Amino acid sequence: MADDHWIQLQQDADTGIETLRAHFEGHAYDLHWHDAYLVGYTEQGLQQFHCRGQRHLSTPGQVFLLEPGELHDGQAPEAEGFTYSMLYLDPQWLARELQGLHGEARPLGEPGFARTLVDQAELHRAVAWAHEVLSRPELRIVRQSALDALLLRLLPHLQWRAPQAGDPRLPQVALRARDFLQAHHHEDIGLEELAQAAGVDRFRLTRAFKAAFGLAPHAYLVQLRLSRARRLLADGLSPAETAAALGFADQSHLGRWFRRAYGLTPAAYRARCSNLPDR
Repeated sequence: MADDHWIQLQQDADTGIETLRAHFEGHAYDLHWHDAYLVGYTEQGLQQFHCRGQRHLSTPGQVFLLEPGELHDGQAPEAEGFTYSMLYLDPQWLARELQGLHGEARPLGEPGFARTLVDQAELHRAVAWAHEVLSRPELRIVRQSALDALLLRLLPHLQWRAPQAGDPRLPQVALRARDFLQAHHHEDIGLEELAQAAGVDRFRLTRAFKAAFGLAPHAYLVQLRLSRARRLLADGLSPAETAAALGFADQSHLGRWFRRAYGLTPAAYRARCSNLPDR
């Protein structure tokens, strides 16, 4: 880790929520996505990132909200860099808690965020309190109270979508290729093989796929593997075992991609998000 970067990361055993606090100067991380809902705020400096086809500039006190699968990157446009705090909310935990909050009146569909950046003091305080109590030893009732307060403040910023097997706005060739990559993400897939599964030539496939998902097929495959790697590492697998399970050439190959996306090594992530000794 460079001297101008630092990351503090841990996972709450009860909820599976990861808490992150980090500082970056210059380039922070490449375009990537997470399987979790991201709720965070900029503490200091100016944080620039791209998401939903737009460039966003987050200033201190603003809250940023990202859904699972949303591509984003990060960089510091000013020399002093930026510091931010983030909660990674497990989708199953969020769905369960929202069900309890709404009861029988819960809206149908999947929760999403209406806006990427929100400038609201009450929401900022709720995120900061939840982050604070999950980042340190604290009474369970205090942690649960902070998370309940967070959920209540998030509610006005949620929108509900009916779950769909496929988005009708996307070309079928891209959807077929995505499904094939998801089913075979651990294999050494060639572009010709992927194009054959999608029913088109590889040049048309690449154009359609990038237009639909914002990434070329090879980059999408890497992101699939990285999202699976986070789960396996948090479950206690070693970086070498994780690399082998997901089709990376070796541990160093996984490490290079992992650092570019998340700013820390697989071993460091595993040490912070599992209760097992490093091995």
